[in-house]
Amino acid sequence: MEKKATFAGGCFWCMVRPFDEQPGIHRVISGYTGGHTENPTYEEVCSETTGHREAVQITYDPEVFSYEKMLDIFWSQIDPTDPGGQFHDRGESYKTAVYYHDEEQKALAEASRDRIDQSSRFQKPVVTDILPAKTFYEAETYHQDYYRKHPLHYKMYNRGSGRAGFIDKYWRGEHESK
Repeated sequence: MEKKATFAGGCFWCMVRPFDEQPGIHRVISGYTGGHTENPTYEEVCSETTGHREAVQITYDPEVFSYEKMLDIFWSQIDPTDPGGQFHDRGESYKTAVYYHDEEQKALAEASRDRIDQSSRFQKPVVTDILPAKTFYEAETYHQDYYRKHPLHYKMYNRGSGRAGFIDKYWRGEHESK
């Protein structure tokens, strides 16, 4: 039985690779969710007028790869204390969120967020939203699997944005981001 998981972690280019090619992960799609505009384009989402966030939607087999593992990977790829976006990407469209598809996902997401918030890992409170899943719109083809299509640019962006350095500092050794 396949299930879906949806995460907004800033730039969706950087959220595909950590989940891609894991056992039990069938597909990772870059797209937009959470807003009020139907079929938004990248330019519309970036204009901050649609209410959407860049996100990834993952189709997976929960018997092979648990939602809890997915949450662990998600948290280890973001700065959950940043209320204004992620790293150099600023604005509503880059804010973090877990979009739950059922009550079990909601409970697991809230529990994982609370564990991180109560840990001594960060000086500031965790502000990542946990919201009900809404319609997910697949991003344009050129955004899909960006890390594979443009490996050098992806690597430069991941480092230049500050994401790689943050992950190394706060999450070293946990679900490496490459």
